[in-house]
Amino acid sequence: MIKRALWLKKLQQAWNRRSIVWLSGVRRVGKTTLARMLPDAVYMNCDLPSTVRALEDPELFLGGQVPGTVLVFDEVHHLEDPSRLLKIAADEYPQLKILATGSSTLAATRKFRDSLTGRKQAIHLCPVLWEQCADPFGVPDLDRRLLHGGLPEPLLAKRKDPEFFNEWIDSFYARDIQELFGIRNRQGFLALFRLLLRQSGGQLDYSQLANLSELSRPTVKAHIEAMQIAHAIHLLRPFHGGGKREIVSRPKCYAFDTGFVTFEKGWDSIRDDDCGLLWEHLVLDALRFRYADVDIFYWQDKSRREVDFVIRRERNRVDLVECKINPDKLNTPAMDTFRSLYPAGDNYVVSPAVKKPYQIRRGDQVFTVCTTGDFP
Repeated sequence: MIKRALWLKKLQQAWNRRSIVWLSGVRRVGKTTLARMLPDAVYMNCDLPSTVRALEDPELFLGGQVPGTVLVFDEVHHLEDPSRLLKIAADEYPQLKILATGSSTLAATRKFRDSLTGRKQAIHLCPVLWEQCADPFGVPDLDRRLLHGGLPEPLLAKRKDPEFFNEWIDSFYARDIQELFGIRNRQGFLALFRLLLRQSGGQLDYSQLANLSELSRPTVKAHIEAMQIAHAIHLLRPFHGGGKREIVSRPKCYAFDTGFVTFEKGWDSIRDDDCGLLWEHLVLDALRFRYADVDIFYWQDKSRREVDFVIRRERNRVDLVECKINPDKLNTPAMDTFRSLYPAGDNYVVSPAVKKPYQIRRGDQVFTVCTTGDFP
């Protein structure tokens, strides 16, 4: 079993702000396992008829709990009226700590008549972070993490099993997309999803995707929105501050897991040329663990000079993050151009093999070389 100490700490911090925590993430990412790691928690599997019966009268059930108890409602969207249960818990029983889990954002399912605005703290559980990979293996294996991905089952498997990934994709459509969004065109939806897996890390071109998937452009946009809500992809917006030559409107699309990217590309091993783009996915996961999605961007100008990630801090201050397998190969022209426009902020070069952060100077810029666990 993979230790998830970082996530357990994040849950405790969330309960310091709200009595209800909504834990979402793709299926088989480890939500149930994480929930069962909570000491002395009362675990309720909302798939079970016995749980449904026990929760028919929320006031009776919640009123019978000892103050301070941690209650886990796993897959809570299977209840007939989950928002009523959680709203009663938040308003009438704030002394209880509630963890509710689901595959998508809370408002995705039509059963949630109330999105619990102001009553919940949302946490997105991503695949196993790079800094956690040393836990089960003793020594981190980057090629393994990139090839197998970060879902616990394939990550811990001795060999990559294509059947797992095929089964997951079928289940994702049937249990998440069709159930939550009512999308009936299975072939078209999955054709688009597989295209996005193969193109992961690139800029979105809706017209090209429509042609390749044989879907209309509005349908492509609607399907991509559903994939976002279900956490299967993440759209990274371009950062811009008014410069005439900056890219302002075309987001990048990242798949949720490198294992599915390599599966769809048909790779059975990792070559040196493959590592750079896949490493970006792991760095993005680490950034999303620490910062809000609305504060994470990429930057590019019309001359195709590009910065991998930009983190918005306080007013007029932005951090720059460049992903490098080998930090000695850092080239700075794009970063020099970026800093000429936005001089205030820290510069990071993120590499998988760095054991202790250190600084380097390139021209007028100072960079902190670190790994994913060293972000402030």
